[in-house]
Amino acid sequence: MPILFTNVTAITMDPANPAVQDAFVAVEGTKIISVGTQRPAGEFDRVIDCTGKVMMPGFVNAHTHVPMTLLRGYGGGCDLQHWLNDYIFPAEAKLDDRCVAAGAALGLAEMIASGITCIADMYMNTETVAKAVLEAGISANLGCGAVYFGDPADFSPDKCSDCGNHVRLYENWHGAGDGQILIDASIHAEYTSCPPVWEWVADFAQKHGLRAHVHVSETQLEHEKCVDKYGATPAALLDRYGVWRNGGIAAHCIYLSGGDAQLLAGRGVTAVHNPVSNLKLMSGVAPLFFLRDRGMSVALGTDGVASNNSSNLFEEMKVAALTQNWNFGEEQGQLQASDLLAMATVNGARALGRDTGVIAPGKIADLILLDFTAPNLFPCHDVMEDLVYSAAPSNVVMNMARGKIIYENGTFLTLDLEKIRAEVKGYALPHIFGEKLRMR
Repeated sequence: MPILFTNVTAITMDPANPAVQDAFVAVEGTKIISVGTQRPAGEFDRVIDCTGKVMMPGFVNAHTHVPMTLLRGYGGGCDLQHWLNDYIFPAEAKLDDRCVAAGAALGLAEMIASGITCIADMYMNTETVAKAVLEAGISANLGCGAVYFGDPADFSPDKCSDCGNHVRLYENWHGAGDGQILIDASIHAEYTSCPPVWEWVADFAQKHGLRAHVHVSETQLEHEKCVDKYGATPAALLDRYGVWRNGGIAAHCIYLSGGDAQLLAGRGVTAVHNPVSNLKLMSGVAPLFFLRDRGMSVALGTDGVASNNSSNLFEEMKVAALTQNWNFGEEQGQLQASDLLAMATVNGARALGRDTGVIAPGKIADLILLDFTAPNLFPCHDVMEDLVYSAAPSNVVMNMARGKIIYENGTFLTLDLEKIRAEVKGYALPHIFGEKLRMR
C-alpha cells in the first residue's frame, strides 16, 4: 500500500538534507522510497496532506522496562536501592504472564501515542513482552536482564533461569516479524549477578552475534562497591569477561570514569541517558559532554515508568538539555537542539542495529507527524528548537512504524485501549496489590 505524504516539513536527521520544506515523502512496504520537493511519479493508495504538520523520524526509546507501567509512581520518594528492595522487587515477585501482558500493552500504547517507534526493553517474562510488541507493531530489541543471587561456585546454566530464557528468546523470537523483534544478550547489572553469569552471557552473545544491554554505573554506591569488591569499575569488570565484544548499550553511565568511556567507545557501546528517572531516584546526572569527548555515542531512554513516571521522550530531550546546560554549559557550551534530536532518533537506532532514525530513501519507514498549528507550537521560529523545548506527546497526530500507520488522530489501529485498561484494572493491579485496587 504505497503512501505519499505531501506539503510536510520534514526534519530528516540526514546531515546531507537536514530539513526539507514543502516535502513529498513516499513510503512503500516497510521502506521510505523517496524524499524531495517534487512529487514522485506513480500511483499511491493514500495521499496525506500534511499542511501545518512536521514529520520527523520516530523516537527510539533505547532503555526501558515496558511492563513496569503497572507500577507508575509506586514507591516514590526513594533512592534507587531502597526503591528496588522495598517496593519494586516485592511487587515484581507477584507478576505472572497475564500481568506482564497487560502492563506491556498499556506501556506500548503510551509509547505509540508519544511518537515512539522502536525500543530496547529489558524485563522478565520477556516472551510475553515479545508477543505484545509484535501485536502493537513497533520494533523492539528485547533482553531478559539476567539475574543470579546464588553462590557463584554453585552456578550452572541449569540453576540460572535467565540462561534458559536467553536460549528460548533467541530460538523463538530473534528476527520475528521480519526483523521487527531482535534479541539482545542482557545482564541486569553487576550487583545483581556474578562472574559466571557474565561469562555465560558473553559466550552466548558471541556465539549468536548479539549486542549486550546492561545497567552500568547508575549510582555512585553501585560504582564504588564494585571497585571495592573486584578492584575494577563495572564497565571494566564486564569487559574482562567479554560482555562488550559485540557492542551494545550501557544504560545510565552516570559515574563512568574516563577510562570506562574510552573503553566502551572502543567496543562500540552507546551510553543511554535516562535523565528524568535518574533525577527522580536521586542517582545523578550523566556527564554527556564528558562521554562524547571520549568518543561515546549517546542515546536517550525513559527507563521504566515506575521511576519516571511516563514514556515521554520530548520531556527526556528537554530535561537532558537543561541539566547539561546547567551543570556543564559554562565550560562546554549548550547542547544544540539537533544534538538532542539525534540522541532520541538516529543515535538510538544505530545503537540497536536498526536501519532507521533518518528520513531518507531506503530507510525503514518509522515516521511521526506533529501538529504545529497547536498553541504550544505556534508561532514557530525554529522547528528543531520547538521539537526539543516546546513539543509534547499530545502534538503527535500520527505514528507510522515499519511503513504501517499504527496510530492516527488519537486512534490506536493495532491495540484495543479499552480492553487493555479493563485487564489492568480488573486483573493486574488486584493481583499485585490486592482486591482494594479493583475498586479504584
